[in-house]
Amino acid sequence: MSHKDIHLEIRDAVAVVRLSRPAKRNALSDDLILGVRNVFENLPDTVRAAVLDGEGEHFCAGLDLSELKERDAGQGLHHSRMWHAALECVQYGPVPVVAALHGAVVGGGLELASACHIRVADESTFYALPEGSRGIFVGGGGAVRIPRLIGAARMADMMLTGRVYNAQDGERIGFAQYLVPQGQAFDKAFELAQLVAQNAPLTNYALMHALPRIAEQPSDQGFLTEALMAAIAQSAPEAKSRVKDFLEGRANKVQKA
Repeated sequence: MSHKDIHLEIRDAVAVVRLSRPAKRNALSDDLILGVRNVFENLPDTVRAAVLDGEGEHFCAGLDLSELKERDAGQGLHHSRMWHAALECVQYGPVPVVAALHGAVVGGGLELASACHIRVADESTFYALPEGSRGIFVGGGGAVRIPRLIGAARMADMMLTGRVYNAQDGERIGFAQYLVPQGQAFDKAFELAQLVAQNAPLTNYALMHALPRIAEQPSDQGFLTEALMAAIAQSAPEAKSRVKDFLEGRANKVQKA
């Protein structure tokens, strides 16, 4: 799983995956995208959650435009589908992924962040989709994932006008679920990943793989899928043990935040 531009560290049940091209603001080359896919496809079985971070001042400044090549329509189609397959390994991979956002979360970097399950932004974070001003269109899944976070109208506005969202407004509209002081995104993301890693694996699987699909199904289909997933999850030995612990007073009760 070694890659010159990705640093992987396993901390107990949490994998820390860090983009390591700080001189390029962690811009995404095809080689780096394939490296991300390879890492998430080959995480050790002991890993229960992951944190995705960027080295240096920025999470990811988007596509490395120095690699932008002339492609005919067919080549462009296959190139985009390669990115789709790579980011599917993040969204629908083996474990939930918490993104630690800071600095630029731009273009392909925003597409990558939107494939993660939880996003923690610090106050230095800013979001943009400059593809519109460069005569191109998103191709890494952004047209599907980003409207699910902020709505199609807001995404269109960003691409039509070059609008940039700061950290506070980005959290307000849905780019991130958490906003923390500058420099604290990784620590908060790692804390959350540790909590996620304590969940029953089958519950995490349901939240990653079933919930997004249920949310897009017609109600009658969604109810059936939910019932099937609930039955499978509660039948797992770990689920039975956890419920028993709660009923017998060995598990913490929910407290007011």
